[in-house]
Amino acid sequence: MTNVQEPDWVRHAVWWHVYPLGFTGADTAGAERGLGRGLAHVGDWLDYAVRLGVNGLALGPIFESTSHGYDTVDHLRIDARLGGDAAFDDLVAQARERGLRILLDGVFNHVGRAHPAHAETLARGSGAPRAAWFVPTGQTTPDGSPRYATFEGHEGLVTLAHDNPAVADHVAEVMIHWLDRGASGWRLDAAYAVPVDFWARVLPRVRRAHPDAYLVGEVIHGDYADIVRRSGLDAVTQYELWKAVWSSLNDGNLFELAWALKRHDTFLDTFVPFTFVGNHDVTRLASRLHDPRHLVHALVVLCTVAGTPNVYYGDEQAFTGVKEDRVGGDDAVRPAFPGGPDELAPYGWPVYRLHQELIGLRRRHPWLHAARTRPLGMANLSMSYESVADGHRLVVALNLADTSADCSAPGAVHVLAGGADLRQPGSDDAIARLPAHGWAIIATADS
Repeated sequence: MTNVQEPDWVRHAVWWHVYPLGFTGADTAGAERGLGRGLAHVGDWLDYAVRLGVNGLALGPIFESTSHGYDTVDHLRIDARLGGDAAFDDLVAQARERGLRILLDGVFNHVGRAHPAHAETLARGSGAPRAAWFVPTGQTTPDGSPRYATFEGHEGLVTLAHDNPAVADHVAEVMIHWLDRGASGWRLDAAYAVPVDFWARVLPRVRRAHPDAYLVGEVIHGDYADIVRRSGLDAVTQYELWKAVWSSLNDGNLFELAWALKRHDTFLDTFVPFTFVGNHDVTRLASRLHDPRHLVHALVVLCTVAGTPNVYYGDEQAFTGVKEDRVGGDDAVRPAFPGGPDELAPYGWPVYRLHQELIGLRRRHPWLHAARTRPLGMANLSMSYESVADGHRLVVALNLADTSADCSAPGAVHVLAGGADLRQPGSDDAIARLPAHGWAIIATADS
């Protein structure tokens, strides 16, 4: 039994994740505040996204901020660098015309130091109208001003006081406001850092206004299922599977992937995870993998196991980029997109077409959204597994070796994607022979 709160439409959702400030070439250091290409530039790429096969646009932070978007200063205004509120309304209209839903990034664990509530608190102390929005540490700055709690030590990100009812009121108001304006849901940034009972107070209010909204929390570690149950979220980000995918491919240890898939299955008793092999906070998959031939294996897993898949912009073109732990260390994984598809490098298009093929297969088999997976045959460098739900079944086979491999594929009938030589097709003893570094998605009689 899976989470009954999740809206029905999410079963068919595949997201294209864009970090707008980077995508549009805005100055994320905050020195240049003028309008560049803005959200209109994102709109120019919607047809590209549709051709990719996705039906949702997951946006990084778009609200007024000082620099990179996660230091919000006004949750109710679109950043001027992105074109303001009118640009958002236009993007919503363009997306709707193309059947694309929009997921917004809600940064509600913290605000920027320049947020008016914090600025007035620094200026007026405990007598400021919204002083109780923040958490004093009991320490002072060199000039004697009180210090307030920050997010993971980042002085520019001031933590909100989540036990304050006024903060809960504000967050609920913001979430409802932008759902009213045309968004279909929220990714809640740093949800792991926010007390679970805060979400339990806020999210029911949002659902009363918008029962069809999709609400997913960014959770890196912890008890995913327990967080979902107690918070009222529809889902959380599946970082465990993300790590297992690239790590197992790099180490030549598909037993790690099999273990992660077994654990992934247990989450389905409570919720369907938000799945990905790349995002705005991690090194690009094409840079992370030791062997570029294994990028396809990662994508095959993303598209054939349970989850709500998310493709990070540029990954579909095999973009590279390494995240570094320094100021500006995210820039390499949050680049600007060119003026149009004809300006993209030619080497990326085969990867784009691969994404098209696998996303198309995923959308033709929507039952995969909540499918259970089970290993059928295992070795360090090869494995096969079945994905099963609602009376349907597919077999997936992967080979990382420099030589061909035989993978168990009981009931295999014909190859849907990839390449394999089927031996004894249709029988319980069917075998899929894969070429070196090959893969296959195989139909069965129950497909």
